[in-house]
Amino acid sequence: MKRNIVIATVAAAALVAGGTATALAVTGDDESTAAEHSSVQVKDVKDDERDDTVENISVAKAAKVSAADAIRAALAETRGTAVSAELDDEDGGLVWDVDVLKGSTWHNVEVDPGTGKVLGSWVDKDDDGDDAADTARVNSALKGASTGAEDAAKAAAAKGTVTSVDLDDDGTAGAWEVETTDAKGAEADWHVGLKGDKVTADRSDRHDDRGGKDDHDDRDGRDHDDDGSDD
Repeated sequence: MKRNIVIATVAAAALVAGGTATALAVTGDDESTAAEHSSVQVKDVKDDERDDTVENISVAKAAKVSAADAIRAALAETRGTAVSAELDDEDGGLVWDVDVLKGSTWHNVEVDPGTGKVLGSWVDKDDDGDDAADTARVNSALKGASTGAEDAAKAAAAKGTVTSVDLDDDGTAGAWEVETTDAKGAEADWHVGLKGDKVTADRSDRHDDRGGKDDHDDRDGRDHDDDGSDD
């Protein structure tokens, strides 16, 4: 259940990991400020200069910190339940974007994929006021679960580099949804059970266009284009 949908596959000519990022304590919702301090920066180029497969490989290789480690770092910063984690490009900075539910309050924690440091953390409130409904769905989906987001990321890592972990909270799959990229840049979707760590292929084809990911539905119903803006 991703509360903040951003483009995970980015148009990049080069990924430069230079220096050490400075950890920030961000109290507002200035995600771009945190991303500016990421040790992994991306340089945009024209879409036709680089194909999606190469982009996927570059992004996956740039993430020296695994999804499981990023989730662990986020939970050390904000104690609670990790509900999703995604490798995102935010205004040129690559970050792990982790949603954490603490009691009835949602938090967004950003982790540097190059160093594992927390770049920013803030309370994340839904514009439509659906926080209570989201919280209820998550608590219902995770009732009796023994496998957390970190466990799911570790289990699916055998299939490739994990680029996102998301709780399926609509009551149908009863699983964690995990996306991976393999050594050849091919993306695949997996389900990891909430009880145990069995990994099975996701046949639902939740991405109509794996390379482009043209539009994304946020939890508040808004559509976002590739540049992250509302239609």
